[in-house]
Amino acid sequence: MPNDKSTQDARQLEIEIPHPPLQRVRIRFSLIIAFVGFVIFLVGAQPGLFFLDRSPVVGFVQIAVMLTGLAAICIGGYVATHSLWRKQTPSIPADIGLRLVSTGYVVAVFSGMADIFGIGSHPLPGVPIFGVWQARGMEIGLAIIAIGFIMMFPFRQHTNK
Repeated sequence: MPNDKSTQDARQLEIEIPHPPLQRVRIRFSLIIAFVGFVIFLVGAQPGLFFLDRSPVVGFVQIAVMLTGLAAICIGGYVATHSLWRKQTPSIPADIGLRLVSTGYVVAVFSGMADIFGIGSHPLPGVPIFGVWQARGMEIGLAIIAIGFIMMFPFRQHTNK
C-alpha cells in the first residue's frame, strides 16, 4: 500500500509553527488609552459624576467631549484587537470589522453634531441641545462600533489532527 506510506510521511513532515508572542506592552498601552477615553466619554455624558455639571441640558461642549472620548476608545480598542493577531495578516471579517468601527464612529459624530451641521432638531443660531433622535443615532453608532470590534477578534479555527 504505497498510498498509506505517503500519507504517513506527510503527517511526519507537518511542522507546527508557533505563534509569535503577544505584544503585551502595546496591548497594555492601548487598553490604557481606551480606558482614558472611557473616562473622557463619561465626563461628557455624565459630568455630574465628576461634579462638573453646570447646565440642565447636554450642549455642544458635552457632545464634543463625548465624541473625543469615543474616538480614544475606538483607537485604543483597534490597536488592542489588532495586536491580538500576533503579526499575522488579519482576516477579511477583521477588515470589515475595522470599517464598521469607523462607520459607527462617523454615524455617532454626525448624529451627535447634527444641530451644529444644521440637520438636527435645534439648528443654529439656537442653542444646540442633545435630543432624543440624536441619542438614538449615537446608540446606533455605538452598536455598529461594538459589532465591528467583535468581528475584529482573531477567532481560532480548530483543525482535526
